This record gives sequence, C-alpha cells and structure tokens, in this order.
Amino acid sequence: MLQGLPPLASFRPRLTQDLRDYNRERLARDIGAGATVGIVALPLAMAFAIASGLSPEAGLWTAIIAGFIISALGGTSVQIGGPAGAFIVIVYGIVERYGLANLLISTVSAGVLLFLLGLFRLGTLVRYVPVSVVIGFTNGIAVLIALSQLRDWFGLEIGKMPADFFSQIATVWRHIDTFNPWAFGLGVACVIGLFIWPQLWAVDSQFRRQLEKIETVSALRATSRLPAPVVALVTLSLVAWLMQLPVETIGSRFGGIPQSLPVFQLPDFSWETVRLLVTPTLTIALLGAIESLLCARVADQLSDTPKHDPNQELMAQGVANAVVPFFGGMPATGTIARTVTNIRAGATSPVAGMVHAATLALVVLLAAPLAQHIPLAVLAGVLLFVAWNMGEWKEFGRLKQFSNHYRLMMVSTFLVTIVFDLTVAVELGLVLAVVLFVRRQSEIFRAEAVAATEQQLTFRLFGSLFFGAVAKIDPIVAAVESSPHPVNVMLDATHLISLDTTGLDALEQLHKAITKRGGRLGIVGLNEQPRSLMERSGFAAHLHTFQ
Repeated sequence: MLQGLPPLASFRPRLTQDLRDYNRERLARDIGAGATVGIVALPLAMAFAIASGLSPEAGLWTAIIAGFIISALGGTSVQIGGPAGAFIVIVYGIVERYGLANLLISTVSAGVLLFLLGLFRLGTLVRYVPVSVVIGFTNGIAVLIALSQLRDWFGLEIGKMPADFFSQIATVWRHIDTFNPWAFGLGVACVIGLFIWPQLWAVDSQFRRQLEKIETVSALRATSRLPAPVVALVTLSLVAWLMQLPVETIGSRFGGIPQSLPVFQLPDFSWETVRLLVTPTLTIALLGAIESLLCARVADQLSDTPKHDPNQELMAQGVANAVVPFFGGMPATGTIARTVTNIRAGATSPVAGMVHAATLALVVLLAAPLAQHIPLAVLAGVLLFVAWNMGEWKEFGRLKQFSNHYRLMMVSTFLVTIVFDLTVAVELGLVLAVVLFVRRQSEIFRAEAVAATEQQLTFRLFGSLFFGAVAKIDPIVAAVESSPHPVNVMLDATHLISLDTTGLDALEQLHKAITKRGGRLGIVGLNEQPRSLMERSGFAAHLHTFQ
C-alpha cells in the first residue's frame, strides 16, 4: 500500500455472503424469480440493441454474459444487470460517429474505469449528483428513446436514422409519406396492451372471487401473471405471421438471430484510438455508474436484503463491461425494471440473477429461429412503454413547489440532454449545482452588527465564511477605515460554522486595516474548524482576544 493513499476496496462479491446460510427454499425462490426475469429480459434486450443501432443478438448476449457477471460479482443481492434503455441514445450516437469497433473499445475502456472507481472507493461520489440533474437527464433520455422509435412504430422506410434530435425530427417528417398503417396498428396495440394487461384483474375483490369460480376465467387469470412484454411479443408476432402483414421484422432486417454461442473477437486496438474516445468512454462510465447505483438504492428500498456495497458494485460493472465487448456485446448496467421484477418474483440472492442469465441463454439457443417473425413495430411499442415508465413526468408538475435553483438545474439538464448529449447535460448540471450551491451558501453567511461605540465595533458572524461570502466582510473594513479615530473590532464567531483559506485571508486583511489605524481585532466563541485553521496558519497569534 502506498503511503498517503486511501486503502483500496476489498473484492468481496455479495454472492459469497448470501451463500453462507443458503437453503433449498431460497434456491427454489431464486430459480422461480430468475426464470421470470429471464423471460421479461428477452424482448427488452433485443429492443435495446436494435434501437441502439446494433443487431438483436448483441443485446441478448449482453444480457446473458453481463447479467451473469454482475450478479455473480456485484455488491447487491437482487439487482439485475444488462443492456439498459438509458444507453440507447449514447450507443447509437457513438456507433454513428465512431463506428462499431470503437464502441467496443469505448465499452472496454469504460469497464476498466468503472473497476478503478470501485477499487479506489469512489462509489459514494455518485451520490453527490443532485437529484434534479438525475431527473433532468433521465427524462431527456426517455424523450430521445421515444423519438428514435417513431421510424419503426410508423413503419417508415428510412435507411438509417441520424443521432441528433432535430435531424431525427426532420428525417421522420421527410419520410412520413411512407407511413405503414399495419405497423402502426401493431405498435399501438402493443402499447395499449402493455398498459392494460397489469390492470386486467385489478378489480373489486368480491367480483374477482365470483369470476374465479368460472374455470375459463381462472385459467385466464393465471395467464395474466405472465409478463406483459412477453404476451405482447408472442400474440402480436402470431397475428402478423398468420395474417401475413406487410411489416418489417427482425428476420427481414437482420436475417434472424444466430442459434449459436457468440464468437470471441478482439477489436482493433491502439492507444491513439483510445485517446480519441475519451469522451464516449467517460459518458459510458458515468452513465453506467449512476444507473447501477441508483438501481441498487431502489433495490435496497424494495427488498429486505442487506444494503448494497457501491464499490463492489462498480467493480462488478467494470468487469462485465470489460468482457462483453469481446463477444460483440454493448454497455451494461443495473436495470431498474428487471430488478423490481426480480424482487417482486421473490428473489433472495444473486443466484436469481445468474438463473436469469441462464434462462435467457437457453431461450436464445433453443428458440432463436422464432425471433425472425417478431415485427419491429412491436419492439418499438415495448420501448415506447419503457420510455414512458422511465421518465419522471410528474416532476415537471411539481417544479412550482421547488426553488428556482432546482428548476434551473432540472430544466436545463433536460433540454441539453435532448438538444446536445448526456455528457454535456451532466457536466452543465454539475457546474450549475456547484455555482448555485456557492451562491446559496454565500447568501446564508452574514456579519451582523451587535454594538458600536467610539472605541469598539462588535459583530456576530453566522454561517460559513468561504470564498463565495468574503465580500460581506468588506462593510466591516469600510467601517474601520471611515472611523476618524482608532477603533477595536470584536467578532463573535459562536455561529461561524466553517472557514476556508479565502475567508481567512479576508480576516487577515481586516486585521491589517484595523492595526494600521491603531486598533485591535478580537475573535471569541470559535468552533473547532475555524480555530484549527487560524492556529495552523499562525493568524491566531496576532489576535488581541482569541477564545
């Protein structure tokens, strides 16, 4: 261990702890939950990959490989990892601007960076991102996801969609004459079904008991427990296939999904390329860290499992993202929707996440040929539903309840995410957060005049005297300099919370102004931090009264 550096995080996957008191009952619950989540992940993984400009198998094998690694090595008990909707816009932009090979290099580099963040115990820093910034970029990503799905939802004949917001709108508008009513009908049916399916049996309990007496209705009720995206995928694909609807499918665009294991491939790698990909790498790492740790916090709130280890979780995310690109995968992170499904299905340990990956692999290897019949409009409907649930739309209506600072950070992050990209949005949000925090803290500090005589001025200090608030010492200096005779100044620092070096410099300038005119400066009631700084700097020795 290098002297002066903080201790490194120990690599302790949560799985090793959860298996200590493992039993058959927990195994049965984890297998059931894992199988359920594996089925739910099937349409989502394909949809996320296609929307990102990749082949559907890229999303599937990312969910399988990264999902297994994140569960096996992660710092949470029930979180499910894999491709996420938040990455769609980022990945699509990187592929269009830099190409697929460079996406893989960026993902590997982001994986290394994520691992180092966890190793050096920086996982808690993600919590410093203000909630207004998180809500702003999450809502912005949701809008961009919805916009990117208009091509397939409307069935438009567009060869390739651009990545930026205004170009996408212009492209959709130019090709609106190729509107396919059959594709649109399937997409609308999918969206409506996804909203209605969970509510089919949310009826009055007495009426429900009466319905359950009917055998057919009871069977239907049993099927209502199936995940809505799977039901939509199967039923609407059957409708399109049986009716031979003229809509684009996975088979017509991608030629289907290979019924085989992915091939290990090394992307063309050079340090020159890595240097050019700094921005995409930071974007993937930042988004992956924020999404995974936010997801882990949600899992903590919804489950009875021990609280997550943020550093171990980042290290697991790093390993997963460093591995999947070699099998043609895409960036992965924690996924809230699948994690919540996992918890509600009864998961108790990371074994459920590993079963989810195994279930998905089994489905891909056995039923891959059937995927070629899935209409892209149905997958677009699934993603529109995901985008709707992803956004915190109620927060816009609640803006009037918060301060102008909160509104500025949230709205600006939201708009910049849409118009520019996530990296710029988060950077702007963090800069605004820092600037507005400094301003707010500077407003809190004040120097209140308590008493004034010909020989002495007494002031009481409140708050933090730091670089953003030092201007409020100027009136004391002006009062000293305007006095026709020497004057002593007494500062009551009982309510002074903290002091930085700029604040200390302001007090030193005040001391010089006072002594220059023959007066003395005294400070009483100092708290520990200001006292320590004054003593270490030697300023305390120059004060007339210091206590």
